[in-house]
Amino acid sequence: MKPPDFSDDQLSRYSRHLLLPEIDLAGQTRLGQARIVIIGAGGLGAPAALYLASSGIGRITIIDDDDIDLGNLQRQIAFRNSDLGQAKTDRLRAALITLNPEIRVDAVNRRADASLLADAAANADVLLDCSDNFETRFATNQASLSCATPLISGAAIGFQGQVCTFDPRQVAAPCYRCLYPEQADTPQETCRDRGVFAPLVGIIGSIQAAEAIKLLLNIGRGLSGRLLTIDALTMTPRLVKLSKDPLCPACGDKR
Repeated sequence: MKPPDFSDDQLSRYSRHLLLPEIDLAGQTRLGQARIVIIGAGGLGAPAALYLASSGIGRITIIDDDDIDLGNLQRQIAFRNSDLGQAKTDRLRAALITLNPEIRVDAVNRRADASLLADAAANADVLLDCSDNFETRFATNQASLSCATPLISGAAIGFQGQVCTFDPRQVAAPCYRCLYPEQADTPQETCRDRGVFAPLVGIIGSIQAAEAIKLLLNIGRGLSGRLLTIDALTMTPRLVKLSKDPLCPACGDKR
């Protein structure tokens, strides 16, 4: 018998999830009710968003203030040559709705400042940090802490990538600044400076999407308190245990 809340099209669309006992109908329903905010619509944000949309996340909000240029197309797989000069958020939203017209996608074509991030975190189940600068990462971390909203952070440069989940709902969990204390005077290298291996951002963004879905469904073991790094040249993964820093300026005991 067909479940009353699922149409025939939905049963077909999500059939491979429904076959997984860890997801099943209850889990797919939960995904349809979930709200995810993605900060950054580029190399990491595009693959993460595509997998979240195809998996049936009910509401996805994308925050970015950049327009698409030719140098983006080497790795930002949601965009096409015809998209050049247009807002990343608008074109990514269009790609997600084309992929799955059942979901809601909000495009926020603004820089992710502290006020915007605080509002976003207050109305999200999970934050995905797919940005490319420490200023935004620190601000996203603060919003995550203030609203007790889990944060899944990804980064990629050269051939090196990393992913970690920071879950402020867990008292002993570290935050992003436990891993990277703010150092305003430290020069920051970007993909524009050092380059980045195109498939690497797809790997990291896909892991971020997987971690978000697992977290929403409370299945498997996530990356909270563990930093996953990947060397794409040797395809060598490494897991590093992270601990809460009592002196952390964001979440420590003496802040």
